Amino acid sequence: MKSTPILKALTAAGVGSRRWAADAIRNGLVAVNGEKVEDFRHPVNIETDRITVSGKSVNLRPEQLVYLLVNKPRGVITTTSDERGRQTVLEILPPKYRNLRLYPVGRLDRDSTGLLLLTNDGELTYRLTHPRFENEKEYLVQIEGSLNPEQKRKLEQGLELEDGMTYPAVVGEAKSTPPFNYSIIIHEGRKHQVRRMFQSLGFQVYALKRVRMGSLKLGDLKEGEIRALTPREIRELVTKRSDFMTGTASQV
Repeated sequence: MKSTPILKALTAAGVGSRRWAADAIRNGLVAVNGEKVEDFRHPVNIETDRITVSGKSVNLRPEQLVYLLVNKPRGVITTTSDERGRQTVLEILPPKYRNLRLYPVGRLDRDSTGLLLLTNDGELTYRLTHPRFENEKEYLVQIEGSLNPEQKRKLEQGLELEDGMTYPAVVGEAKSTPPFNYSIIIHEGRKHQVRRMFQSLGFQVYALKRVRMGSLKLGDLKEGEIRALTPREIRELVTKRSDFMTGTASQV
């Protein structure tokens, strides 16, 4: 069987995200047939080679790819486990999905609600979360009061946060979706980014809901509900993944 680079094999098998796999290799946690490897391009045969991560054997045979759309409720955290015993997004899934090594795509903080994609497609996860691909994320925001023209301009042109300038955002009024009064589209995924952007202008964010990520829309999915992606949605995502793997995706 044709060999595959170890980073690609770990990611494609759904063992973890591409970033997780890269960190594991870089930190010397991955071994092939008992020999530690630190080269992302190290060739492996997924049928015959024995691969371990932190001493534990992993199965690199690709799993059936699963794509779930979740309307994350408030109070649920977007990790696969939590040492403090808080409810995770995996715990709200139907039992048949809980052992499929699904991972959340991107961040959505505990107090926020809305669209969250769960998948075992590691290459796609990388494509949707890496900053250089500038994938759009749209949120509805509830604040007290209103933005003045200067504050709106700052959001739209980019403003300085403690971790650097933000990319320009698209800001609009959300008149038909109470209690939210603004919508914002960003192209990054920094921790608590939307909340921090409004806080830098003196506003407290009382509610935050993600309604779109790239081509995926939350639609009328109710809070706490879960659905599998449609064949069309999957085709669009797989096309993006293929574009990334062949180098044809936009990397502006």
